[in-house]
Amino acid sequence: MGNERETVLLLRDVDQSYGARRVLERVSVRVGAGGCVALLGENGSGKSTLLRLAAGREEPAAGSVLFRGECLAEDHPRRRAEVATVLDQAAHYPDLTVREHLMLVALAHGRDRRAKPVVDDVLDAHRLAGHAEAYPDELSSGQRQLMALATTEVRPYSLLLLDEPEQRLDAGARRELAGRLKAARHRGAAVLLATHDSALADAVADTQLALTDGRLVDNR
Repeated sequence: MGNERETVLLLRDVDQSYGARRVLERVSVRVGAGGCVALLGENGSGKSTLLRLAAGREEPAAGSVLFRGECLAEDHPRRRAEVATVLDQAAHYPDLTVREHLMLVALAHGRDRRAKPVVDDVLDAHRLAGHAEAYPDELSSGQRQLMALATTEVRPYSLLLLDEPEQRLDAGARRELAGRLKAARHRGAAVLLATHDSALADAVADTQLALTDGRLVDNR
């Protein structure tokens, strides 16, 4: 799990501020193909900001964010094709069912004729088969989180960015999430996630980074 892996994501000496408040200070993170970095830290430590920078949703005040060696905005075609995210509160269309959401994502990423079997498998794997025709607002908060995570599984990606993916999931669903993240690594995807669940981090990450007040304070 060493540095010989191809670098997929590199944040180098990144600073970020909102007005007078500095949120990140000289943070560097590298994620290689088939690797997983887990970001640990209290709420407000800068984890979510770092993920938004990694996703291209924000530009850093200083430093650089490189995806496969290039600075690419979130809407760049290569980023849209290769980067899957579940950040903040996942957006959804209130008039689309769970199945329709997943079909939309699958078709948008070229699944075509394979979209239906892929979606059916992902619905089963995320315990959503019995809610496939429900609308998002009819789901529990845990089921909406599973739907958001399911959207990443119906499409290809080389980089997966997750902000507290374990939130609102029961113990069984967390174990299943860990299994899917390990499978993603086995396929060669790079994974960067923020989490409060040390068991999840231990299960899936080859590197754990702790943030305190916007600075890296630990590297395991």
